[in-house]
Amino acid sequence: MDRQKAEASRLLRRFKGDNYIFGLDCLDRLGTLASALGRRVTLVADLPEPLWTALHPKVEASLTGAGLESTGGPLPGPRPNAPVEDVLRLADGLARQSPEMLVAVGGGSCIDAAKAAVALNALGKKHPRLDDYFGTGEVTRMLQAEQAVLLPLVACQTVASSGAHLTKYSNITNPETGQKMLIVDEAVVPPRALFDYETTCTMPRGLTMDGALDGVSHCLEVLFGVPDERLEQVQPVSLLGIELIINHLRTVCDDPENRPAREALGLGTDLGGYAIMIGGTNGAHLTSFSLVDILSHGRACALMNPYYTVFFAPAIPKRLRMVGRIYQNAGYTRADVEGLTGRDLGLAVAEAMLAQSREIGFPTTLREVAGFTDGHIAQALAAAKNPKLEMKLKNMPVPLSAERVDDFMGPILEAAKTGDFGVIKNL
Repeated sequence: MDRQKAEASRLLRRFKGDNYIFGLDCLDRLGTLASALGRRVTLVADLPEPLWTALHPKVEASLTGAGLESTGGPLPGPRPNAPVEDVLRLADGLARQSPEMLVAVGGGSCIDAAKAAVALNALGKKHPRLDDYFGTGEVTRMLQAEQAVLLPLVACQTVASSGAHLTKYSNITNPETGQKMLIVDEAVVPPRALFDYETTCTMPRGLTMDGALDGVSHCLEVLFGVPDERLEQVQPVSLLGIELIINHLRTVCDDPENRPAREALGLGTDLGGYAIMIGGTNGAHLTSFSLVDILSHGRACALMNPYYTVFFAPAIPKRLRMVGRIYQNAGYTRADVEGLTGRDLGLAVAEAMLAQSREIGFPTTLREVAGFTDGHIAQALAAAKNPKLEMKLKNMPVPLSAERVDDFMGPILEAAKTGDFGVIKNL
């Protein structure tokens, strides 16, 4: 496995170069990394105990040791799923403190909220509605129109999951509607990032599992949906990411402070971040945005991906076999992934995914989830027709128009509700 880790490190260095520091025990390099971007720093941080108690002295020592000056006390990070109200609060804090850069220390929601707050800080006087920022390229369009620039953001990741510290995505939730929306824009990619995998050793089991399978979803959905001309570019990234996560998740669940296994999960989920900068996620991520009130993001994606896999199967046999081999080698299926074709191959890989979910205690149907109602299906189908989320439909290996969502996505969601793959229609 050392060979796989070395290859993952090589791929990440190729991806981000000197702008990204990662590995075990590297948090003390945060200040040096940030110092090229300015001197006056506002800090946004997830503040749960005991993690922040342990990290705060190290973060402060690294920043002050590099000659950086704090503009005030740390701004508390957002609640899970980065609610709109918390983004507005952070943008107000930035306006009060007037820093030269923002350093965000936390998980994906913290970094996503920081990205959106930085955009709102630069553009909010003329564009105060956060809805204007959702979609693809809207932040860049407004920046060019206003001749504005974003405050530099240094993202210090603490959770192996979303890849938020590496990517152009910012997921923000409207708590009133229970719907997550998405900023997709190169402008919000943090110019500097750091991830000390050591910080994940204190993460709870549930958060660890959610994050790991979010990373699998990034790798899997991009591999399934990327155009043929980009398959050669994404294949080594996605397959290695899936392999590292699938082969080490159970170890971390059983032994949370296993540093080599934590490193493997960190590398694997970082490769997921790399993957979604080559191509985009699709079906499972799209549906997960409508399940935020009952499921964590990674858990929702893990639940939905097997059902979308059956739908996609006839269009992606070569890619499915690649993934099937990983699950087969990990002991999650005995199916003949080399000999099966079409829908049967999709069913075999989907069952392997469900086998791992059962092993770690994840739900495999929506009806197992507390609070689930048919209203969630209706909301997911409506969200899939929203033009600001259209990129998810287009990223699918079997692209759907808004007019075909009910006919084909509807049965996928019904299958996820009951566990009956038989209702899924294939194009």
